[in-house]
Amino acid sequence: MADIAEDVTRAERIAPSISPGRATAENAGLYAWSLGLSGIFFVLYPALRPFSSEAGLDGARAFGSSSWVAAHTLGILGFILLALGGLGVYLRLHGAATETRALRSLVLVWLGVGLTLPYYGAEVFGLHAVGQRALARNDPGSVKPLTHDIRWEAGIWFIVTGLLLLAVGAIVLATAVWRSGSLHRWAGVPLAVGLALYIPQFTGPQSIRIAHGLLMLAGCWWLGWSLIESTRPARSDLDSPPPPRG
Repeated sequence: MADIAEDVTRAERIAPSISPGRATAENAGLYAWSLGLSGIFFVLYPALRPFSSEAGLDGARAFGSSSWVAAHTLGILGFILLALGGLGVYLRLHGAATETRALRSLVLVWLGVGLTLPYYGAEVFGLHAVGQRALARNDPGSVKPLTHDIRWEAGIWFIVTGLLLLAVGAIVLATAVWRSGSLHRWAGVPLAVGLALYIPQFTGPQSIRIAHGLLMLAGCWWLGWSLIESTRPARSDLDSPPPPRG
């Protein structure tokens, strides 16, 4: 019996250290950094991306440049880190009244990212190969039709569906954050707005797309900051005297 009581006491000591809430508090910085870097990459993506005519040799030079590959790679990393940051928010809300809503948003965001990234892969590698081939063969006429085939065949439905799922997931996440009572109420709203505008901003010039990237940056940083702040002990807890020892 003494051995059983000792095992129970040991389990009670270990349990808080492995509970989801405590794990989230200890790793909040990781998830916040993921969100912060994601926001930075969403700004650098349109800032570095070449914007020029996407036909003829001008388009080939844009597609075939290292800037094209670097910009789209940063965009891909932005989505991946956004998904990781969403995991942190869900873990923070684990056990809260909005846990189920947060889980739904996480599933939608992960599905959205999974469907979006194949199209980005076609953009960064497929169009890069098109540009380099056209430049090597001095063949400006091949750029436009090949670009159309890569962008507007079946792959377009992947990214449209993925970005719509991301928008819905971000809106659900914003409502979960709003009702959580542990994260700042407005922390999820800018990111939800940014993801809801992701498809429309594709039609704008570089300045609009950079402005949209800044909105994504603000949304990611605010959510990450709120995540860290929510895991810090309250001032009253810091000022309270330690419990007496028996």
